[in-house]
Order: sequence, then C-alpha cells, then structure tokens
Amino acid sequence: MDDPTSKIAATSAAETAAILKGLPRAPTAEAIDHAFRAALGKWSGGLSTTAFAAAWTDWALQLAASPAQQSLMAADGLRRASDWLNFAAKAARGEALSPTVDAGTDADKRFSADAWSQYPFNVWARGFQHTSAWLQALPDNLEGLPTKSGELVEFTVRQWLETLSPTNYLATNPELIELTRREGGENLKRGVQHLLEDLARVADGRGPVGVENFEVGKAVAATPGKVVLRNDLMELLQYSPSTPDVYAEPILIVPAWIMKYYILDLSARNSLVKYLVDQGHTVFMISWKNPGPEDRDYGMDDYLDLGPIAAIQAINAIVPDRKIHAAGYCIGGTLLSIAAAALAHRSTKLLASVTLFAAQTDFSEPGELSLFINPSQLAMLKAQMHEEGVLDAKQMGGAFQMLRPRDLIWQPMIQSYVKGVRDPMIDLMAWNADGTRMPYRMHTEYLYRLYLDNELATGRFPVHGEVVSLSNITVPMFVVGTETDHVAPWKSVYKVRRQVRSNDYTFLLTSGGHNAGIVSGPVHPKRKHRVRTETQTDTPLDAADWFEFVQPQTGSWWPVWQSWLAARSGERVPPPEMGDAAQRHPALGAAPGSYVHG
Repeated sequence: MDDPTSKIAATSAAETAAILKGLPRAPTAEAIDHAFRAALGKWSGGLSTTAFAAAWTDWALQLAASPAQQSLMAADGLRRASDWLNFAAKAARGEALSPTVDAGTDADKRFSADAWSQYPFNVWARGFQHTSAWLQALPDNLEGLPTKSGELVEFTVRQWLETLSPTNYLATNPELIELTRREGGENLKRGVQHLLEDLARVADGRGPVGVENFEVGKAVAATPGKVVLRNDLMELLQYSPSTPDVYAEPILIVPAWIMKYYILDLSARNSLVKYLVDQGHTVFMISWKNPGPEDRDYGMDDYLDLGPIAAIQAINAIVPDRKIHAAGYCIGGTLLSIAAAALAHRSTKLLASVTLFAAQTDFSEPGELSLFINPSQLAMLKAQMHEEGVLDAKQMGGAFQMLRPRDLIWQPMIQSYVKGVRDPMIDLMAWNADGTRMPYRMHTEYLYRLYLDNELATGRFPVHGEVVSLSNITVPMFVVGTETDHVAPWKSVYKVRRQVRSNDYTFLLTSGGHNAGIVSGPVHPKRKHRVRTETQTDTPLDAADWFEFVQPQTGSWWPVWQSWLAARSGERVPPPEMGDAAQRHPALGAAPGSYVHG
C-alpha cells in the first residue's frame, strides 16, 4: 500500500486537502489537557486536587501571617491535651467516666452509651472529641482566608474525622465488641457474606440487595397510563383517569434528568402521580432518556425544546383550549422556570401556573454542593465528561455521599459488614440505586452557566441566543422548599420570590430533605409544613423573617398543593382521550414506557 503522504507533492491543492483530511490528526492542546485531567480524576475519585491544595495553601499562608491566631490555636490545643491527660489518668484508675461528661459543645452523642464509659474506650473517645473540635476550628477566625478555601478545608477535615472515628472499627468500639461477644462472632460471619454478595453484585452490574423487589412498572412506576410522545430525549406519559370526571386543566410534571422520574410515582401509598389522579387531575409526566455517549452533544437548548416545550405542545393538542399547570422538581424545576420565562417572552400563554419542588433559580448560595463548584473542579468534570461523553451516575452519587459521610457511608457499612444486619430495602432506596447519566454538553452548560456564573438569576441566561428573564413570569406560582435540603437549600429556593412578578404566589416549607421531604405521601404523621400566599403588592419577607412569621402546621404538604391546584383548575369535565392520533400523538405503548428502563 502506498504511503498517502508520498502523493502530496504531485497533487493539486484540492487533492492535497482531501488526502490530509484522511490522515490522523495531532491531538490539540485542549484534547491533551482533557485526557490528562480525566486520568487524574479517575485517580482522585473525581475531586480536583488543585482546588483542595489551593485551599490548604491559602489556609497555611494566612495562618503563617497570623501569629496571634497561632498562639490561640496552640493554647487551645494545650488546654485540650491537659484535659485529656487528666481524664485518662482518672479512667486508668478504674473510674467509670463517660467521655461526654463536661464536654460541653464538644460532646458527641455517638459516645453517650454506657459501654463508652469503660477504659480504654472512654479515653479514645475523649481524645477523638478534642481532636475533632480542634481540627474543625482550623479555618475559623482566620482573617483573610477566602470563604471558599475555608469550606474546602473544613470539608477535608470532616472526611478525615469521619474516617478515623473509633465508632467505625470493631477493635475501638465497645458496643461492637459486646455485640460480637454476645453473638459468638456470627455477626462478623454474616458481615463477610454481605460484603462478598455486594462485591459480586457490583461486578455483575446489579443493584443492591432488595432492589429486585421493586420492579419498575409493577411495584413502582405502576400508575396506569400511556406513552403519548417519544423523541430523542424524553417520553411523555399520560396517566389514565381513575375518576368519572376530571378537572379541566391538566398537570405536567417535569422531573430532574439527574434521576428517574418515578421518584414521583413510587409505591401506591406514596405516589404523587396516583394521588393527583385519584383526586381527579389529568396528569402528564416527562420520563427522560438515560443518555449514552452518543448523546454527548445535546445541550440545554435541546433539553428545553425536546423536554418541557415539546411536552406542553403535545398536551395542548391532546387537551385543547386548556392551560396547563406545570410543576418541576429539582433541576427539572430550574428547566421549567426557564421554559416559562421563554414562553412568556414570546407571549405564548399556555401555562395556568408554575410549581417548583426544591428547585433553585438563584445559585449564588447553592449550599453544600458549592464545595464541588469551582473552576478547577468543573474543569476536571468537563474533562471526564469529554472523555466519556457522559458523567456516570456513580460519580454523582459518590459526591452526594461525601457530603454526609457518617450517614451515607460509615453507618451503612458498620450496619451491614460489622453488625451483619441488612436494612430492609424500601422504594425510595431502590429508586436511588437506579441512577442516570449526564451528557457532556448539557451538564457543562448547566454547571458553568447556572452554578458558576448564575446567569439565570442575573438576567443573562440565553435560550437559542436570546436572553430570557424570570421577571416575565406572571402566572400563579407554588414553590416548595424542604427544611434539611443539602442539594437545594430552602433559603436559596425561596429567592425566586423576588425574581418573578406573580400576583398569586405561595411558598411552602416542609420538614424533611430533598427527596424524603418531597415524597411525603398524602398522610405523614411526622411531617409538618409552613405555608403563606402573597400578592405582588405584599412586601416580600427575607427567609429568616418568613420562617419566624409563618407558623408550622402538622401533616403532609400534598393536600395543600392539591387544594391550591383544584381552586385554579376550572370545572370538572369528562376525561380527555389517551393521546390524540389525529394530532400526531397516538398512544405508543403502556406506561412507564421504555426510557425508564435505560
């Protein structure tokens, strides 16, 4: 075979270009950097070592320039060392001393059991409490230390401490030792079996033990319905009516594409979809496709056009001459708010109201997730996504676990592998194990434009090159925040009030976190909520004042929202047809469709 390069000298310019087009191209500098960062990310678990190194360098330099603070830290360390030595001396004489006695704010409830009063466990626990308090105070009161650097230092310290806690290990935890003695080691035997089983399931690509009991379409995502639209990014589900007549105005739910939609259609007892249908609402749901590497180039505009905009157009054809109550969850709510602003900008009046569930529109205070939102971290994520075409669900799940290592990493490991006890699988846990991926272009745009640059809140977010403004939204709004949300902090969610011009605005704050607070069920004995409706003429309260002013009520927030919808949904009418073949929206198959299985 001839070497194509040997032909170049004897060919025309056009022929030369054609030949060169077929030759391997040298990698660009950007491609080399992407490959290097992606390889580094695999080694570091996806975390940017640069960001953490810079944070600790900031801390060290500021501390070096603060001799008074050094003295205070040293004095505090000596005080704690002295207390620990005195405590150890008393404990060594056989006194039953609780490590939390006289510990004040340093007291750790994990050491409150009587077993921790035994020597030497009480000495270890006392030392850990002092070390923990001293280390966690490292970034405090250090003038000149950037807030972001302080947060990263605190995050690093927290990971170390949760790893080193004596509660995590059999040899240093008297409660685990007593359990093992009482069971004759059978707990450890079961723990090893659990570990081997879990490793085998990971190797086989199966989910955790028990997920097989929550088969999609049977145990969960089982509300009857039809797929009435399918495109490259989503399927639109229309749920079958369960009442002889329905409210005239339908509901569209836009879930986050970071999760499978059926978090809102779990088991019958806590399915928001079933609850709404049983109250007489016509409900449509977007079921996002789980993207693969071939979908890498879909961006935010594509998700907008093929997601809520396409769904609204289809619903308008199936249920003509009726406005739509649109609800969005998490980043699905963020996308819905963009869609609502874009529709209002075009004077397209298809929406009856907008509801947001734990969805941010202002990312200036994104909560604990801000630890992973900095230029260095995003550059690494971008490189990994560029390499693979998508961001894997396991990496995102790992980041969320690191925000709460005690609850999401160490306690489950101890429970399963040391105590030898499997926590029963529930529908919400099974759903959580059914992760999704993120396409390269969309997630890059989302992270940079919203989290890093906050373009939506500052009136700079473009839709197909044209900037849209949330101030164009004037329809009634119902916004839900959750008190212990570490993904979308409620005070951040609350900020949408000052961005829109709705004259009928309700904010509801429910107890619970990002998922469990939303998936409340219509009856929940442990839930409480605060709710207040305002008009455009009411002066908005800041978040802290709102919390003090609005008194809590017991019960789930679902009936509150349903009553709000019912009051704004017109008369009851016969149910619409399932899809509309005449309008190019025939029923394509039964819910939950095919994309949910991807």
